[in-house]
Amino acid sequence: MFIDKVNIHVKGGDGGAGCMSFRREAHVPKGGPDGGDGGHGGDVIVRADASVSSLIDYRFKHHFKAQRGTHGKGSRMHGARGEDLILKVPVGTVVREYDEETKETGELIADLTHDGEQVIVMSGGVGGRGNIHFVTSTRRAPAFAELGEPAGEGWIQLEMKLMADAALVGMPSAGKSSLIAKISAARPKIADYPFTTLVPNLGVALTSDDYSFVVADVPGLIEGAHEGRGLGHEFLRHIERTALIVHVVDLTGDWEGRDPLNDYEIINRELELYADELGRRPRIVVANKIDVPSTEEVCEKLAERVKADSIAAAGGDEFAESPIDPKLYRISALTGEGVDSLKNAIGSKVRELREAAREQAERDTQYDMVWEHKREARDAAYQVVQLAEHVFRVSGPRVERMVVQTDWENEEAIAFLQHRMKRMGVDKTLEDAGARDGDEVRIVGYSFDFESALAHEDMFAELED
Repeated sequence: MFIDKVNIHVKGGDGGAGCMSFRREAHVPKGGPDGGDGGHGGDVIVRADASVSSLIDYRFKHHFKAQRGTHGKGSRMHGARGEDLILKVPVGTVVREYDEETKETGELIADLTHDGEQVIVMSGGVGGRGNIHFVTSTRRAPAFAELGEPAGEGWIQLEMKLMADAALVGMPSAGKSSLIAKISAARPKIADYPFTTLVPNLGVALTSDDYSFVVADVPGLIEGAHEGRGLGHEFLRHIERTALIVHVVDLTGDWEGRDPLNDYEIINRELELYADELGRRPRIVVANKIDVPSTEEVCEKLAERVKADSIAAAGGDEFAESPIDPKLYRISALTGEGVDSLKNAIGSKVRELREAAREQAERDTQYDMVWEHKREARDAAYQVVQLAEHVFRVSGPRVERMVVQTDWENEEAIAFLQHRMKRMGVDKTLEDAGARDGDEVRIVGYSFDFESALAHEDMFAELED
């Protein structure tokens, strides 16, 4: 089954708790703190794998969770890191944030276009630090440790787009499936009725000089495809990645007796309306079914129209380079007439486009980890809202995780939380919002009294957070 878009819920592994422990050995009556750190939770990683051909593995299972880190122990024994969870997807998969409530996609996370390319879609929680980290010159025996950090979780969307060098497009029953069967080893379903092809097919073609390229047979388009008619969006998006469009026109007009020139115009218009860039994509036009009698006249008219469009696309200069090949390739996918010539022409154009793309990639500056930086910025952001007189609420991913990491039965742990809040600037933001000593501050499910920086001594001021 061909599955090309899924929404899944991912959760990183929670961090293990740090250990509060003191060295206890013979002849060492006052050993110092020796609590080990908790292990970090595992990450959820999406990785492109050339051996995977669809997203069917995610059709029925929608929730994925990485392994949590183990807790630290005494004698400075740190907990083990949780194992990463790797989700394999086809090459050409686009990963986006997804809101399950609104059913809308968000930020682009990654576009995995190469085998082995991967992205961390949800990081594991950081392991809590043992009490060995909280020693200061005035506090030699800290009797607390951090709890493990809860991992992030959320929904993402995986969308597979075919990675092909050339895409065969055209009206239903134009002969695209027959053509891909002739030029490659692909064996799609072929029949004499429209919409025989319901999912895209891929085939590897080989030119006469042993140059190989990947061609996609995209299901037939109809007028209004750019608006979603006839599953137009589902099919058009598979064309977005292809370097070359091969527009197949049925000279016979099929059983409906359509006008081939009108079909040609409809497909061109649908490509442009779906995405302006598709209208400018390099293109080869193919006239199919030349074996049928009485198609010569319409074939000549189509050839004239293709040449005129090529000149127009080149800015009106007949001798300038145009994205549209001025030659109309005349073939019969049934008998094989003209197919070899077409296959070599496609291969030659693909080779040219591949080389241009490689040179462009070398010139372009790559900005790695863009989404990770955006996520970190959102993670660090927080808001202070006054709920009522003398009541304030603080919300934000990092602040809330710090509160959850705190052992609220331990006064020293609470004092360290106050230190971290101060370092983040939360105290200052609360004061700017009007909070005064004794006001209630709420963070997630916890509530405590606000104390300004001047109201208490920061016993952890020496620590680097």
